[in-house]
Amino acid sequence: MEVALTPELRDAVIDIAQQAGDAIMQIYATPFDVVQKTDNSPLTAADMASNAIIVEALTRLTPHIPVLSEEHAASHDAHIRQQWPELWVVDPLDGTREFVKRNGEFTVNIALVRHGRAVFGVIQQPVNGAVWWGLPGEGAYKREGQGERSISVTAPANTPLRVAASRSHVDAVTQAYMSRMPSAAPVSCGSSLKFCMIAEGLMDLYPRFGPTSEWDTAAGQAILEAAGGRVADLEGAPLQYNRRDTLLNPSFFAIGDSTLPWQSWL
Repeated sequence: MEVALTPELRDAVIDIAQQAGDAIMQIYATPFDVVQKTDNSPLTAADMASNAIIVEALTRLTPHIPVLSEEHAASHDAHIRQQWPELWVVDPLDGTREFVKRNGEFTVNIALVRHGRAVFGVIQQPVNGAVWWGLPGEGAYKREGQGERSISVTAPANTPLRVAASRSHVDAVTQAYMSRMPSAAPVSCGSSLKFCMIAEGLMDLYPRFGPTSEWDTAAGQAILEAAGGRVADLEGAPLQYNRRDTLLNPSFFAIGDSTLPWQSWL
């Protein structure tokens, strides 16, 4: 039986993300060690503390729904997990490089994936406690302190186009793509905050040709689609989740204004 996305469940997941963000900030305020994982990405005690909080809390909240988190994804057999009709997809600390640089541009990402689609997403920014959440077809919101407001993309898009550029992963392919746009104003931003900025109408487009994993994008896709945008692969199809042996995403575009001719610039 699929879990009902009630206001109580949504608020419980938002609270879990905030608890994880608080744990991250406790470590952020101290000297911390950084180790390199096998893929050369960094890992800190904050990643592990956040992961422990989220996995335990989600398992208690919805014991029948598996949790796929970056920090223990390798423990799941691909063919078994692809049989799961729904699952939580978690990045306990998205933007660990930004965390290490102490620039504040890192997030906690939690998404509910159902039959390959991200149907609910929460992104929390630990440094200021801001939360973005959304359900495609129902709306997207930003919560700050005790206040909450609905958010939506900018359509038609801004001129020049405000193009989100990864602060840690800018490559020649992305630069060449941007050079083919009629006008572009690159805006550097780390982690899944790029999806949030497009969902809020503060950016227009995020092209990503480099490698990402499903936990990097699932929550952001749910929020952006709920705000009126889309996340599509090079063929224009929405990104899907837990459908393949690999958990790596193809190249994709996060788009605010769906009428943008983004494929013509490839």
